[in-house]
Parts: sequence; C-alpha cells; structure tokens
Amino acid sequence: MTEQNGPHGKLVFAVDLGGTHLRGALVDEQGTIHVQLKEETPKGDSPDLVVNALVDAATECERRLGTERISACSILVPGTLDQNNEVVLQAPNLESLDHFALKSALKRRFQLPVLLENDANAAAVGEMWLGAARGTRDVICITLGTGVGGGIILDGKLCSGTGGSAGEIGHISLDPFGGPPCKCGNNGCLEMYSSATAIVRMARERLSDFPDSVLQGQCLTAKTVYDAGKGGDALALGVFKTGGDYLGVAIANLINLLGPEVIVIGGGAANAWDLFESHMREQINKRAFPSLARTVKIKLAECGDNAGLLGAAHLAFVSDELSSQL
Repeated sequence: MTEQNGPHGKLVFAVDLGGTHLRGALVDEQGTIHVQLKEETPKGDSPDLVVNALVDAATECERRLGTERISACSILVPGTLDQNNEVVLQAPNLESLDHFALKSALKRRFQLPVLLENDANAAAVGEMWLGAARGTRDVICITLGTGVGGGIILDGKLCSGTGGSAGEIGHISLDPFGGPPCKCGNNGCLEMYSSATAIVRMARERLSDFPDSVLQGQCLTAKTVYDAGKGGDALALGVFKTGGDYLGVAIANLINLLGPEVIVIGGGAANAWDLFESHMREQINKRAFPSLARTVKIKLAECGDNAGLLGAAHLAFVSDELSSQL
C-alpha cells in the first residue's frame, strides 16, 4: 500500500476488531468517515487469519474509495496489550491473538505506521472527542458488547495504568466466590452479567423456570431476548434486571473510586437501555456516595458503533509516534 494524501487530507484505516465482527473505516482528521465496512471476525487458532482479514479489509476500503490513500493504521483489540502497545497479552473473546506481536506483524504487511489500542479505551476517546462526553475531562466509558469493555480518561488523558492494563471494567469481580466462570479465569465478573453473551446465557439457564415464555423454542440471541422483554416477557425482563443490577453495582464502585464527570454507556447491548436503566440507577443510588451520585452524568453513547473507530483515528492523528510520519 502506498501513502497518498489526496485532496481531502490524510486518512487513517481504523479497525474495531471485535470478538464477533471486524469493523473497518477510513477516517480523516475531522472525524469524517469516508468508507466503512463490517465483516465477521475470522475464527481459528492462527493469528494469521486475523492479520490477513485486516489486510483484506484495508484493500477493500481503498477499492471502495477508488484510490490508495491510507496514511496509517489504527487497530483496536478486545483485550489487554503490553506496556508498549505492541503485543496482545490476552483477548478473552479472540484467543488466537493471545501473546501475539500483532503490531510488528501488521507493520510488515501494511508497510505503514501502525497503532494498537484497547477497543474500549478508544471508544472513550471517541465519545470525548465527538460524542456524549464532549467538553469533559474525567470520563468513564463502558461498552456492553460480546464482552464488557471499559475506558477511563482522567484530566483529559487516557488512563493506561502500569503495563497498559487499566480500564478492564468488564472484569471487576462482583461475585468471585459463587459466580459463573469468566474466560479471564476469574468468577463472577461484570462481563458475566451485563454483556450480550451474558444476556443469552442467563436466558438459557432460566428457561426451565418459565415454561410459558415466548423464548421457548427460539434461537436465543441478545436481540430475541430484548424483543421478548419489550413484549413484557417475564423471563426476558428478569434477565435485563439482573444485568442492570450488576452494572449499577459496578458503576457505583467506579463513582466512589474515581468521581468522574460523566459515565458513557455504549455497545450493542446498550440498545436495551430502556429495559435495564432503572435497575442500574437504583443500585447506583443505593451504593454510590450521595454527593457523587447526584453530580455524575450517566449517558448513552452518541457515536454508536463508530465510537471506537473515531477514537482509533483520533489517537493515530495525535500520537507522538505516528504524527511525525503522518
């Protein structure tokens, strides 16, 4: 691939590499998305499958644009990275990348500058840049997707923590002694109650207790459970109550610990906001310090599925490592 600026400035190839879908886009410095695609994330034991899929996605984006104009690549990973953001240490929903030097592999294939970042961190940056957290400097972003991700911004700066592992909100232990096992190796993580995967699991586990549920005999997905809840199905409503309760407990802990200005909730499972919001807020009001609970704003994400892509592009444009090359 060759770097070309073209009449509309430089473009970053941003990718949100989820456990279920790979979403790619070409994004400029103003946050305009010029080309976008969505594909299934390849399954298998070899990380080369993911690398090949990323290269193919970039080629397809350039084909749709009609010219080669990618200046850099910014790839979001659903897991933890090493302190240099070069090696994927653990990606619970994309295990083929565990301990894989993804950055160097992509640099060899793309022959362009490459940035790696945690997907939820980038979503937080995207929401602070162009979304629900515009104008604020202390932000927590929680993404409810296949898993539960988190990004923390303090005083306007992304909080990476020692070794780059900060912000793993989905793996806050809420029931470590009796909760369901999580792919991270712990038990009772938030991810096991408030993710799209958890919604399906809890509905399946409770089916025998609700013989009259409309979910009987259905192929269970987060959407079918949501649709059932909208129709008043008791099983589905109970599942979303559980998810909201645990999410509220986790948020209350985060409020007490960090005192953010705003908490932004996004991801596909956040589309069920109307079914879990009241339960979430009930737990927050019970458990967070009252003065903090009154002042923090809890908002739905505004950038939708594009929050991570926008954040990825913005991080590339402002990165000291990449800016000199862009």
